[in-house]
Amino acid sequence: MVDIKISGRKVTVSDALRDRVNEKIGDALKVFDISPMSCDVVLRVDKNPSNPDRKTCEVTVFVRKNVVRVVASADDMYAAIDEASDKVTRQLRKYKTRVIDRRQRAQVPPAPVPSADELANLITPAPEEEDDQLVREKYVELTPMSEEEALVQTDLLGHDFYVFTNATTGLVNVIYHRKNGGYGIIKPKVEENPDA
Repeated sequence: MVDIKISGRKVTVSDALRDRVNEKIGDALKVFDISPMSCDVVLRVDKNPSNPDRKTCEVTVFVRKNVVRVVASADDMYAAIDEASDKVTRQLRKYKTRVIDRRQRAQVPPAPVPSADELANLITPAPEEEDDQLVREKYVELTPMSEEEALVQTDLLGHDFYVFTNATTGLVNVIYHRKNGGYGIIKPKVEENPDA
């Protein structure tokens, strides 16, 4: 059984809420034989003028080198937990079919991970403007993977983009959702060595 860490923000996590999370989210995790490493659940009350006292359940499941994250909101905390459970089930099913089954079909040899100096050479700092200020800084582990695996990670995390090391080239790539549908990928331009 997976240890589910439950916390509350602007809400007291009662024994009844704790039992509901363990029952619903725990059952969703048991359905798939993928042995998640850990699961964090955050229950919170969002203060929003358009919808006061909106209840939200945020679930983050750490599976091997991947992260599955869902957020569900409702007028009732129990309904938010139930909806989050359904979303986790769908995301884990997607993870199992896309990631695990495809890995078993075709093993991609891992590409060498570029050094910190090589990564620093790929990044060009943007010119600073007086009104711009850095709001948040986040460090990510760049795992070598195929473009298809990165696309799956983007879907599983629910993000608009995903930064990864391309297993084929060993270079840092960014895959992103396009506004008018589909996906795009940003790859660094690599100049050929004329002496080679």
